[in-house]
Amino acid sequence: MKVDVALLKQICEVPGAPGYEKRVRDLILELVTPLADEVKTDNMGNVIAIKKAKKNPDDKRVMVAAHMDEIGFMVTHIDDQGFIRFHTLGGFDPKTLTAQRVLVHGKKDLVGVMGSKPIHVMSQEERNKLPKTTDYFIDMGMSKEDVEKYITIGDPITRDRELIEMGDCVNCKSIDNRVAVYILIETLKQLENPAYDVYATFTVQEEVGIRGANVAAHGINPDFGIALDTTIAFDVPGAQAHEKITELGKGTAVKIMDASTICDYRMVSFMKETANKHAIKWQPEILTAGGTDTAGVQRMGKQGAIAGAISIPTRHLHQVIEMAHKEDISGSINLLKACLEDMDKFDWGH
Repeated sequence: MKVDVALLKQICEVPGAPGYEKRVRDLILELVTPLADEVKTDNMGNVIAIKKAKKNPDDKRVMVAAHMDEIGFMVTHIDDQGFIRFHTLGGFDPKTLTAQRVLVHGKKDLVGVMGSKPIHVMSQEERNKLPKTTDYFIDMGMSKEDVEKYITIGDPITRDRELIEMGDCVNCKSIDNRVAVYILIETLKQLENPAYDVYATFTVQEEVGIRGANVAAHGINPDFGIALDTTIAFDVPGAQAHEKITELGKGTAVKIMDASTICDYRMVSFMKETANKHAIKWQPEILTAGGTDTAGVQRMGKQGAIAGAISIPTRHLHQVIEMAHKEDISGSINLLKACLEDMDKFDWGH
């Protein structure tokens, strides 16, 4: 199927730092309410859209999790000149902050720029050192008095970058994990006959510790779990074959493990068999560093869940130039739909 780039652009560009997901949550609620039998929001802010199976004599539940938050920042200090200091919300490589625009979400959205000491006045020792996040400040182009008319300590900050198409790829900030939000919404549009009741869950605060998924899984208590998230595609110059994790355009990825989860071998087998059965291109994913909502989905129900993950290969993760291949996105939708429809056909006891 063709990727709806306009919808993906809308989902990627709306702000939603961890703990401050209201704007993206409102958009998701608008999009999923017509697609589900029931939609609810829990106390933490997770959105749960339930699509019932036509027949489900065993009352089985499948939780599909896609986190809606994006890495961002929080205002911690405004100095006498109006410059803002911040704390990171999620994992950043400090050097990627250089020369970036951000949006500070105070009484209204204001554009700021990430500033640091100019190289022209750095000592040789400073030039040779790796940057730290504390080396950066946000320049609002305003006096302290004007900044404080709109911005207070604790206001969230997100990165400013629009989605564009590049060849067969899309490129934007927050492809991680808004592409998975898009995939889950598109799957709900197409899903007519799920094998079991589907709890399509758009989670909060994944980037700061899988917090929303933990709470949602505890409430849903799923029998089966599928997380949707991006993964590293290190298929770039200088990468050794064993370092690539995944490659763009080689298909959706079936997670085998990440740093927080060893996926259930039955779910891994089921996903591989389902992909092959439906002629969906796929590749295996072993991510030795970094975790996803898979951990919460797998472990936080009362008896745990048979869980795995569909991963979307993405270059330049946790930068403003994250890149995913349209065919991999479409393949992820196709695999998720097929898994949700075929789940009752697999022998889960082996």
